[in-house]
Order: sequence, then structure tokens, then C-alpha cells
Amino acid sequence: MLLRAEHGGRYVAVDAMGRRHAATEAEVTVLPVARPWTVAFTPGWGAPAQVHMDKLASWTESSEEGVRHYSGTAAYTTAFLMLANPPEHARVMLDLGEVRETARVWVNGKEMGVAWKRPFTIDVTSAVVPGNNSLKVQVTNLWPNRIIGDQTLPEAKRFTHTNITKFKADSPLMPSGLLGPVVIRIDGAVGMGAEK
Repeated sequence: MLLRAEHGGRYVAVDAMGRRHAATEAEVTVLPVARPWTVAFTPGWGAPAQVHMDKLASWTESSEEGVRHYSGTAAYTTAFLMLANPPEHARVMLDLGEVRETARVWVNGKEMGVAWKRPFTIDVTSAVVPGNNSLKVQVTNLWPNRIIGDQTLPEAKRFTHTNITKFKADSPLMPSGLLGPVVIRIDGAVGMGAEK
């Protein structure tokens, strides 16, 4: 019997026959993705073509007006280091931390899937390699921030045209983007034997 664990520790399982099986000290390795990020925005929606982030933060915290009020999809790119192949049977999970609102992930150019709710984690075992790995995360937020930003612009310069009237120029902005922290988690995989 094989146990995969997201958190290190000692585990006991009871099978269908009532027999107890134990695994001692399943190990989990956590590798922070701490390199700077490049964030590329969709053209034509008020944000610059790209910005660089030394650390992840909501777009609403930017000093750049076009980023603060951006609504749409932006692509985050960076790299992370894997020192060696993961142990046999282990899984390599990309944990995006907090995302507002959805994320599509590529590792080394291979699409790995979409994370749209907590926990924002994706199994990337099949794509990682020892050494440098490229990471791309496409994040899409909601429309309110752009609608709010448009309330400060003359009508001819607005990016959106809608009959939604509940958002005003002084409405609070919604946190947006990849907020993190982003980590690579190598889940422990240990055999379980009959409990002594």
C-alpha cells in the first residue's frame, strides 16, 4: 500500500478488512518560486505591454493606473530550479497560493491545466526536469476594476460600455492577479506496512 502525503508526519490507515497500516515520517519538500516575474498584459485594455515584479502583489497595488484598473488576462512568466528528479512515486505539485480569479499553467511549454478554486494547485510531475524549468501562469480577473477605472475617464476614452451602474469611481477595487506565495511541493510517497 502506498501513501501520498501533502504534509510530513506519521500516518495510520485502516483497510476494508479492519487491518491497520502505518507509514512513518512521510516527507514533503517545499521549494519557493522566488525569482522575479514578468507580467504581460493583453494590448488595448489600458495596461502597459508588460511589467516586472520582484514579488507578487495584486494589480490594484500598482502605481501604474492602467495596471491598477486592468481587467482581463495577463501572463506571468518566471523559472524555477529542480535539483534532481523527484523520488519514485512522488508527485510534484505547483501551489499558486492565492489567485484572483483563475489560472492556466504551462511548465516547460507543456499546458498543465486550469486552477479555478482553492486550493490553486496543479500536478506538474509529468513536465518538470532536473535543472531550470520555465513557468507560465495566465491569470484572468473580473470586470469591476476596469469599469471602476472607466468612471474617471471621459466617455469617449472608456474601455468598457455597459449598463452596469453599481460601480462608481470611488468603489473599492477587487484584488486581482497572481498573489501567491507560489511554491513547488514534492509530496511524500511512502509504503505502508502492517502496524506493529
